[in-house]
Amino acid sequence: MTQSRSIFDSARRRFLTQAGIVALVGITPFAARADVPLPAPPVTPRIPLVRSQLGRTRTDPFAWLKYVPATGQRSIETMPIAIRQHLLAENTYAEAVLARVATAERSFFAALQARAPVGAAEPELVRDGWSYGTAFNGARPVYTRRRVGTDRIETLLDEAARAQGHAYYRTTGQQVSPDGRLYAWAEDIGGNDRHRICVRDIAGGQVRTVVETDAYGYGGLVFSPSSRWLFWIWRDARNRPTRVYRTPVAGGERVLVYEEADPAIFMQIDRTAADGFVAITLSGPDTSEVRLIRAAGETGPAALVRAREKGRRYTIDEWNGGLVSLIEDDAAPDGRIARIDPADFTERGDLVPHRPGIQILQMVSFRRALVRLERRDVLPRMVLTAPNGAETQVAIAGDAYALTVPAGQDHDGATVRAVVESPSTPPVWRDVDLASGRSTVVAAQRIAGLDPARLDVRRLFATAPDGAQVPITLLTRKGAGADGTAPLLIYGYGAYGLSSEAVFDVAPTVLVEQGWAYAIAHVRGGSEKGRRWFLDGRRHAKHNSFGDFVACARHLIATGHAARDKVVSYGLSAGGLLVGGSMNAAPDLWAGVIAQVPFVDMLNTMSDPDHPLVPLFRPDWGDPLASTEDYDYMATISPYENVKRAAYPPLLTTAGLKDDRVGYWEPAKLVAEVRAQSTSTHPAMLLTDMTAGHQGSAGRDEQNRRMARFYAFAQGCVEGRFA
Repeated sequence: MTQSRSIFDSARRRFLTQAGIVALVGITPFAARADVPLPAPPVTPRIPLVRSQLGRTRTDPFAWLKYVPATGQRSIETMPIAIRQHLLAENTYAEAVLARVATAERSFFAALQARAPVGAAEPELVRDGWSYGTAFNGARPVYTRRRVGTDRIETLLDEAARAQGHAYYRTTGQQVSPDGRLYAWAEDIGGNDRHRICVRDIAGGQVRTVVETDAYGYGGLVFSPSSRWLFWIWRDARNRPTRVYRTPVAGGERVLVYEEADPAIFMQIDRTAADGFVAITLSGPDTSEVRLIRAAGETGPAALVRAREKGRRYTIDEWNGGLVSLIEDDAAPDGRIARIDPADFTERGDLVPHRPGIQILQMVSFRRALVRLERRDVLPRMVLTAPNGAETQVAIAGDAYALTVPAGQDHDGATVRAVVESPSTPPVWRDVDLASGRSTVVAAQRIAGLDPARLDVRRLFATAPDGAQVPITLLTRKGAGADGTAPLLIYGYGAYGLSSEAVFDVAPTVLVEQGWAYAIAHVRGGSEKGRRWFLDGRRHAKHNSFGDFVACARHLIATGHAARDKVVSYGLSAGGLLVGGSMNAAPDLWAGVIAQVPFVDMLNTMSDPDHPLVPLFRPDWGDPLASTEDYDYMATISPYENVKRAAYPPLLTTAGLKDDRVGYWEPAKLVAEVRAQSTSTHPAMLLTDMTAGHQGSAGRDEQNRRMARFYAFAQGCVEGRFA
């Protein structure tokens, strides 16, 4: 106990120092002061700002909390003094309140740290005669390779070594060049998603920074087929990915390849499966287009496959000597796969026709088969299509699981590597024979102290107010009775068509083994039941997401899987909109609410044309600058505008000071308004990480600290420690 407490207190002090609290205000962390009375919260001055739009008028009393610098990024030292003092006061207040559950936080953190992966992070993946693997150096991954048949290991990227000296560090886009000589990655050392791109000469070990700053790392860099060039995406001053550049890997000037003028278009870049093309995919929620650069002309122009059209989305890959395209449109909302002529890009018939209710999620090309992942009746499945058109479905058992195909596989290989996991079972890696569909277990991740046989996963359905059947994935202890006594943590997202997959996460297993139930509510707005499920929780149907989430919680209570007064909700980013809206809809339902970097100031954010994501997501939320219908609907669901006079539950929100996706002021304003309106004495709290953006620094330790805090808060809520 003494050792775990020392580790935890050291970790907390490091967090506070990085967050600018200890260093700037010289306070002592509250870990040892759990007996202090509940303090008075900071007073947030109300400075009414009247906004007029489309003949509508609203008053925003906390608009002054928003600060966007004219140039550069935010830092606590350069913030306007009133905002700086307020955020620091909020952190101090939250730490004081959370001191009441400091013992539980230490206990959760110790349990999470103890539940570490045993052995390698994942089995090696063979490509072009090399075996690529991932291990851990402390809490961070080390990417390695070795020549097949030898034992000599080459280090490609040691994140722990690269992270030294940085308060924030996260990498993405890790990849080897087609000729096997180079290894590239994008790294963020500022917390603002503006990456630099590094390339390692594997044989010599030298690392060069090829792009110093302003790169977009998420799907934003790729080697050319010849390995002579690096194609990468540049972010503008508003953090929008708008240009594709080509830079010689040996050094030299960058060359502009493509520039996008429409701020509502997002871009990604990759090579096609057989290295025949570099593909620039330009997309919005309701449109897309692809431009291809041929391997035979890497310095040539990007040829347009098909111009963007509203309502049509498509991707392109190589297969069987030609091109294939996964297409979604009004005639095929759940997707079809068409053959495309590589010479003139015309369609040559469907390889896989549209089948209503069976959504095609992904296609992955191999020389011996085209692999597709699709979803039917909520569950994903894998289907292999041979060059002659014959299909084989791969058998996967389970009521609730997730299925993925790792990137970077050998196009010429005889098998496809697949990963199957569930909330109770860590990832199991299978090699699936591309000819027969038979699968062989290659490895199964083991977690120290975890016995999946002690846990139970089941799929339930709740009835929404309009009769829709909403899937729930429920994780409990094996044999746990449905006697209505268990506390419940329920998670939801429900936006942008992104499904909340039934993946394994070590944190809920710790929670469940301490007597909790954990649920994922697959609400509308995601795509768990196809594209229609997404559209029925989008734009003017967004209220369905809130109704679904409330219905899931009430169903779990009614069926005895949760205690009536012990339900805590948890949402992240757009999931913050979900839990914020559900909190307003039924404040008496929740024992507590956790909103991580939550999108809760919807109407004001979507009225800001300078926000980097607003043009892109207008099809999802609406445009309150141009449409009175959109304005009026948004005004009825935006969590900040709809806080009411009611007894609100304890509320814990978090923010990243450098976040340009969801500004720190969104949860700050929600917290201030909840305090002003709530008739209860429950606390509303904001914790701001002064070093981070939308994501915290990578690493298992940081994630465990965050979840230990959330779980301790939830524990305090159901035990009445915040009354």
